[in-house]
Amino acid sequence: MDAATERVRAGGARAAFLLAWSLAAFSIVVYVASIVLFVLARSADVPESWGVNLTFAGQVRGALFLVFPIIGGLVAARRPRNPIGWILLADGLLWMFNAAMDYYSVYGVANRGSVPFPLLVGGINSWLWVPAVGLMGTYVFLLFPDGRLPSSRWRPLAWLSGIVVALFSIGVAFTPAPMQTLGGARNPFGVLTFPWSVAALYVIAPLFLSCMFLSVLSLVLRYRRSRGGERQQIKWIALAASVIGLLYISAMVGSVVYPQETWFAPGSPLWLILLEYAALLSFVLVPLAVGVAMLRYRLYDIDLVINRALVYASLTVSLALIYVGSVVSLQYVFRLLNGGGSQLVIVASTLAIAALFNPLRRRIQAFIDRLFYRQKYDARKTLEAYSARLREGTDLASLSDDLVAVTRETMQPKHVSLWLRRPEERSV
Repeated sequence: MDAATERVRAGGARAAFLLAWSLAAFSIVVYVASIVLFVLARSADVPESWGVNLTFAGQVRGALFLVFPIIGGLVAARRPRNPIGWILLADGLLWMFNAAMDYYSVYGVANRGSVPFPLLVGGINSWLWVPAVGLMGTYVFLLFPDGRLPSSRWRPLAWLSGIVVALFSIGVAFTPAPMQTLGGARNPFGVLTFPWSVAALYVIAPLFLSCMFLSVLSLVLRYRRSRGGERQQIKWIALAASVIGLLYISAMVGSVVYPQETWFAPGSPLWLILLEYAALLSFVLVPLAVGVAMLRYRLYDIDLVINRALVYASLTVSLALIYVGSVVSLQYVFRLLNGGGSQLVIVASTLAIAALFNPLRRRIQAFIDRLFYRQKYDARKTLEAYSARLREGTDLASLSDDLVAVTRETMQPKHVSLWLRRPEERSV
């Protein structure tokens, strides 16, 4: 390979690295904007009949879905030719926009004239879930772990899945059904006549589910042909798919038993709302399964990077949840006491976050090490314990035995022995 080709490849790798982390950072920015819009929507007079989720649990969902862009950024930055990372990044962006646009449209419709075009934003947001679910439910399973189809025979399914996702998105976008979360307002893009739109959705929706089922089936067949580490990696993603399928089937059965217009509808029994939350949050199992496969079985050879990413992603999410929770709860207390909010709450919460940063980071680091790097974690703890004994010990024979034992436990050699030079044999 000549120097010019090497420079071109290096430049492409740097461009992919910057693009991947720029998209991940943009997803985080959109999430932060959704927090602001969430606070604004909570301040609006939103009727309970709309069925809008303006509770703290909604923000937990958004924080958990940050796993998509973070894991996607890691994979895309290091393996730009593998589409898995880019798919997770696109999914993360779609989920972040879905939350931000939801709060924007609710706030705009509840407070007329406060923001421009809230119904148009709500109409666009009504179908964003389709490509988000479709990308994850088909292409991640079809292409995991090496970014290629199991064989050329699966190429028609890849094309069909893209067509079905596009048609399903169009069908949902242009149906004239009222938007329940916006007080039953009419979809501004609802141009299809009602019978045609319902017929199209009844035809496309089963195809949509069938494509996802066949994609999971391709993963099962790939697993049967795989060997070694790849076989173990597929187990994680297959486990995630199984849990998602089980929860969604259970939620759909619950919706049939207890009919409702939308998920999380007011008046639904608590067990059904919890089941629907579990089904929705189960989506994060897919990027988590990809991350676990990378950590445990070295598919992408970025163990250390993912370790740090998991630590700081968990730290960011935890601090964000603590900050939002403390601000919301303390502001509520201040309103009860004096009828208004206080800037002191924000200052106190910021100082608390700064004080919690290092202790929480150490605890999360220890948890990640115990969970994913058990052998290295045990070796490090053993060496730390021996260092403590070494500082306090004076008996050379005992320390020598301890050194041999520690070496055998951490390095696990076939044979270990310790040779000590006598004082009179040392060179002057």
